[in-house]
Amino acid sequence: MAAAIGIIGGSGLYEIEGFEKAEERVVETPFGEPSDALVGGMLAGRQVWFLPRHGRGHRILPHEINHRANLWALRSLDVRFLICVTAVGSLREQYAPRDVVLPDQYFDRTSRREHHTFFGDGIAGHVSFGDPVSAGMRGLLHEAAKAEGARVHDGGTYVNMDGPAFSTRAESEANRQLGFDVIGMTNLPEAKLAREAEIASATLAMITDYDCWKVEEAAVTAEAVIGHLTANVALAKRILARAIPAVPEQPEWPEHKALDGAIMTPRSYWPEVTVERLKPLLGRFL
Repeated sequence: MAAAIGIIGGSGLYEIEGFEKAEERVVETPFGEPSDALVGGMLAGRQVWFLPRHGRGHRILPHEINHRANLWALRSLDVRFLICVTAVGSLREQYAPRDVVLPDQYFDRTSRREHHTFFGDGIAGHVSFGDPVSAGMRGLLHEAAKAEGARVHDGGTYVNMDGPAFSTRAESEANRQLGFDVIGMTNLPEAKLAREAEIASATLAMITDYDCWKVEEAAVTAEAVIGHLTANVALAKRILARAIPAVPEQPEWPEHKALDGAIMTPRSYWPEVTVERLKPLLGRFL
């Protein structure tokens, strides 16, 4: 049976031509409630699960997102491949609003890192994260974006801030001087938890603004972001519809063995309550 594909993004992304919606499923997790019910169905013969990261109606702030619940829910539904669609601000002149960026690196400026791991409570795990994006998934998105005529940048560093306010100009300039390419508030925790869950993930980043460093442009506002985001939705849907049929059926990429050698605690020391909580992740070790 083919592994399922997950999509994290806006609440309207599942309205893709050819997607046959079958159900909405509320998943209970040991980490609390996910952002919303998951929308499941078939696209090009593949099981796909959509999850709106901010909830329907965009009612959850970035620092309020329960990333552990979201990724646990997806992994419990046999999701082994994941595409994260996200809005970002550009820190580079050549990365313009309505361009597509496929990041291959991250820089963590978040302050809630203890919420961005499944491990702890008696099981210590340290996954390799030097290359935090699945090269296979990024390649598929690159080919799909080019085929759809997108102006696409393959690679770049995504710096993840807390928010919910946008950057000060000093922060924006500092991020530029450090060589970062785009900025957002949500995607790094998804990438970290996907790696721990042995899910191959990549990000489809849609540029909505120039942050606030470009003084000849109006400073970023929610209204401006929404305008560009709306324009990007149709393109994102076309890219997803083209990429999904190309995703392998079986999880055989390096990310699907990310826990090999990552768990430091001997099996005999694993607390049963923690094992029970992490069963979707640890099943092949039990």
